[in-house]
Amino acid sequence: MVVITLQRNKCIGCNYCVEVAPNQFQMSKKDGKTVLLHSVEKKGFFTIKSFDESIFDCSNEAKKACPVKIIEVKQV
Repeated sequence: MVVITLQRNKCIGCNYCVEVAPNQFQMSKKDGKTVLLHSVEKKGFFTIKSFDESIFDCSNEAKKACPVKIIEVKQV
């Protein structure tokens, strides 16, 4: 299982995550910050849990590309 977490309130809107992993991330037209698609929000953290292991590599690249380090990707 792949778990991806985004701390959206700290996003600076650089768009790197969307370029690297467009199937997981999208930019909001309202505030210019990234959105973790199909996520659940809890206390400012947006999380998805997926059994699709194929999303791990591109999501991990998005984590590495993020200049403010607000993306967490784990395999459990």
